[in-house]
Amino acid sequence: MAANALMDFDKALELYEPVLGFEVHVELNTETKMFSGAGNPAHEKNHGAAPNTLVAPVDMGLPGSLPVVNETAVRYSISLGLALGCSIAPSSRFARKNYFYPDLGKNYQISQYDEPIAFEGHVEIELEDGTVFDVPIERAHMEEDAGKLTHMGGATGRIQGAEYSLVDYNRAGVPLVEIVTKPIFGAEERAPELAAAYVRAIRDIVIGLGISEARMERGNLRCDANVSLRPRGQEKLGTRTETKNVNSMRSVERAVRYEIQRQAAILAAGGTITQETRHWHEDTGRTSPGRPKSDADDYRYFPEPDLLPVAPSVELIEQLRSALPEPPAARRRRLKADWGFADIDFQGVVNAGLLSEVEATVAAGASPASARKWWMSEISRLANAQGVEPSSLIAPASVAELQKLVEAGTLTDKLARQVLEGMIAGEGTPQQIVDARGLAVVSDDGALIAAIDEALAAQPDVLEKIRDGKVQAAGAVIGAVMKAMRGQADAARVRELVLERAAQ
Repeated sequence: MAANALMDFDKALELYEPVLGFEVHVELNTETKMFSGAGNPAHEKNHGAAPNTLVAPVDMGLPGSLPVVNETAVRYSISLGLALGCSIAPSSRFARKNYFYPDLGKNYQISQYDEPIAFEGHVEIELEDGTVFDVPIERAHMEEDAGKLTHMGGATGRIQGAEYSLVDYNRAGVPLVEIVTKPIFGAEERAPELAAAYVRAIRDIVIGLGISEARMERGNLRCDANVSLRPRGQEKLGTRTETKNVNSMRSVERAVRYEIQRQAAILAAGGTITQETRHWHEDTGRTSPGRPKSDADDYRYFPEPDLLPVAPSVELIEQLRSALPEPPAARRRRLKADWGFADIDFQGVVNAGLLSEVEATVAAGASPASARKWWMSEISRLANAQGVEPSSLIAPASVAELQKLVEAGTLTDKLARQVLEGMIAGEGTPQQIVDARGLAVVSDDGALIAAIDEALAAQPDVLEKIRDGKVQAAGAVIGAVMKAMRGQADAARVRELVLERAAQ
C-alpha cells in the first residue's frame, strides 16, 4: 500500500471511532523569562529581537547558573487553570525532563510532571451550529520553552537536506503553560471541526486573561494534535500519533482530518500504526513521520533540586479567581446581543476566529457593522492571500481609525481599501497615508462641477434624458466624473450635482 494512501473520510468513520487529545502550549507574555531575568521574546516589546540577544546564563545552561521562578508567570498559570475550570494544587513542583536537543542548552527541560499546578478541569466548546461539546482537561502545567533551530543550506528550510543549523537561544526559557486534555470521545465526523474550535477557545481564553499574545503565526500558541482510531465496538484504544506544533486553526482541522484518513487506510489494509510524532506540511496538506513517541519513563523525570515547590496561598487563588473575565460562552452571548447581529453574521465572526478583533475594533470607536465588514472581508482577503492570520496584519485600533475617515467623508470605501493596503505595508497611520498618497475625497463642488461639465460636453444628450424622467442616464456622467477624479469623488454628491444641473 502506498505510504500516503488515504481512505474516504466518511468510510473511515463507518469503520473506526476517532479518539482525540490535544496538548496546547501557551507562551506567557511576561516581561522576563520563566527562570531568568532575560527579556521574554513572547512579550510584544521584544518581538523580532536579533538572535541570541535575549539570553542569560541559565538559558544557555552555563555551569553554576541557577533558576529563579517568575512570580508573574505563576500567577498567570493559576489564572489560566481557573479559567479552564481546574483545581489548583496547594503545592506543585518542577521536574527535570531529560533529553538531548541542540537548542536545549541544559540537556533537560524544567517542566512539571506528576505535580502540576492545575488539574481536572473542562472547557465548553461551541461548534459552528451552536452545538456545545465538553472537553475534559487533565492538567495545565508550567514549563520553559526550548530554543529555536534554523536549518540552512537546504531547499525546504527543514533539517532534511540542510548543510548546517543555527541555534537561537532567545526562546529558551520562555514561560509556557501546557494544557493537556484527557482522551476525547464522541466527536465522530465533527472531530476536525472540534479540533479547530478547541484551539480557538483556548486562544480566546488566554487573550481574555491578557496573559499571552496568542499569535499562532509567531508560535505564541501551538497545538499538538493526538489522533487514534479504534474499530467500531472495540473498547481498547488504538495507537495514537501526535502531530506537532500546528500553527493555525485551519491547519489543526486539516491535520486531524488527514490523520483519520491516513490511519484508517493503514488499519483497513491490515497494517499497524506507529506511535510517533508527525509533522504537518501546510503546502501539501499532509503529515510526515517525526520521531518515535517517547513514554514518560524515557525522559527520566525527577524533581528539580534547585527549585522549591510552588505553594500559592488560598487568598491568592481566590483573588485571581475573582479577577477572571467572563467565560467565552457568556461573552459571546453578550456581544451578540450588544451588536445586534443576525445569527448567521455573528456565527461567521466566531467561526473565522475574529471575535476578539471585532470586539477590540468596536471598543476603539467603530460601529459593530463596520468592524465586522473590515475584518470579515478586506482584511481576511489580504490575510488569505498571504497565508497568515488576519490579526497579524493590522491592529484593531488602526481599523477603527480608518473607519472614522470613511465616516467623516474623507475617504470612500474604495479609497479606504487602498489606505488599508498601505497600513499593512507599513506606510504609516491612515491620515499619513491619505496625505502622502493624496487619496482624500475631493469635496470642492467647484472641481466636481467642472468635471461634470466636461462629461456632459462629451455626452450632450444626457441632460435631456434626465429631464424626460430617465434618471438612470446620470450613471454615465457619474462614471466619467469618478474616472476623471481618480475615484476620489463622492459618487452620491456627484449624482446630486448632476440632477441639480438637469433641473436648471
